[in-house]
Amino acid sequence: MPETPSLRQLRYFLLLAETGQYGRAAARAGISQPSLSLQIAELEKRLGLHLVERRRRGVVLTPEGREVRARAARIAEEVEALVETAQMLGTGKAAQLRLGSTPTIGPYLLPGLVRRLHAADPDAKLILRDGAPRDLTEDLVAGVHDAILTQLPVQARDVTVIRLFREPLVVAMAHDHPLAEAEEVRDTDLAGQDVLSLSSAFALHDQIATLCRDLGAHLSADYEGTSLDALRQMVAMNMGLSFLPALYVRSEISAPRGDVAVRPFRKGRFTRSVGLVWRQSSGRAASLERLADVLREVIRVDHAGVVIPEG
Repeated sequence: MPETPSLRQLRYFLLLAETGQYGRAAARAGISQPSLSLQIAELEKRLGLHLVERRRRGVVLTPEGREVRARAARIAEEVEALVETAQMLGTGKAAQLRLGSTPTIGPYLLPGLVRRLHAADPDAKLILRDGAPRDLTEDLVAGVHDAILTQLPVQARDVTVIRLFREPLVVAMAHDHPLAEAEEVRDTDLAGQDVLSLSSAFALHDQIATLCRDLGAHLSADYEGTSLDALRQMVAMNMGLSFLPALYVRSEISAPRGDVAVRPFRKGRFTRSVGLVWRQSSGRAASLERLADVLREVIRVDHAGVVIPEG
C-alpha cells in the first residue's frame, strides 16, 4: 500500500500553489528551498502524480495538481476547524481567521472591525489580505481565505453569502465639467459622455459597463484604473466622468471642495451590494457568523446615513 501523504506535505504544496514560486513558499513555510523541493517531490512520489511544472518565472500546477490542490485545501480546512473547535472548547476563544477584502471596500470597514474585535478579545487574530474581487473569489475557493468581503454577486458555487449593505455610487467629474453645475446627474445627462472605470477584474467594472451601454455613454477603453485614487486623479484632469462609492467619497474627497466634484445619481438608488462570503464546507461557520455580526455593527454605527444596511 502506498505511503500516505503527510499534512505537512499538503501544507507545503498549498503554499507553493498560492505563491507560484519555491523560494516564496519556502520563506512562508520557514524552511529552506531545497527542503521544500524535497517535500514536494516526496508528495508527488506518494501520490504517483506530477503536480507542478517549473517555468522561468515560477511554477504552474498541472491538471492533476489543481485537483489535488482543491482536495488538499479542504483537508487543511477541516484540520484547522478541528483545532479551532478544540481551542474554543478549552479556552472559549476563537482561533485566527483569514479575511480577504477588495481595496474599494476594506479600508473603510476593516479599521472599525479590527478595533471591535480587539476590544472584545485582545488575543483574537485576523489575518487581512486585499485583492481584486475575481482573485479573492478564486483564493476563497482554493482555501487561501476563510471569508472574503466583496462586491456581490460572486461567481462561485457552494458558498454562503451574507448581504451586508448597499452602497450608493455617485458621479465624479472635474470642477470645470459642465455637469458640475447641476445639483444631480440624470440618466439623459450621461448620453455621449466618456466614463472611466476600474479594470474588469473588479465587479464594479461590469456594473458600470452595463449602465453605459444602457444610457449611451462611452466606457473608456484607453484607461482602466487599478484603484479608486487613480480614477479620481484621471477625473480631476477632465479625462472623463467616473462612478465612485459613497464610502470612498466620504473618506477621500474632502468637503466642501475636493479635487473633483461629486453629484448624486438616481437619488442615491444606483448602488452596489457588498457582502461577506465563505465556503459552505467551512468548519468555521459559527466564527464567521459572529464576524458578520460585528461588521453589521460597524455599518450601523460608523456609516449610518452613508450606506443602506441589508440582512
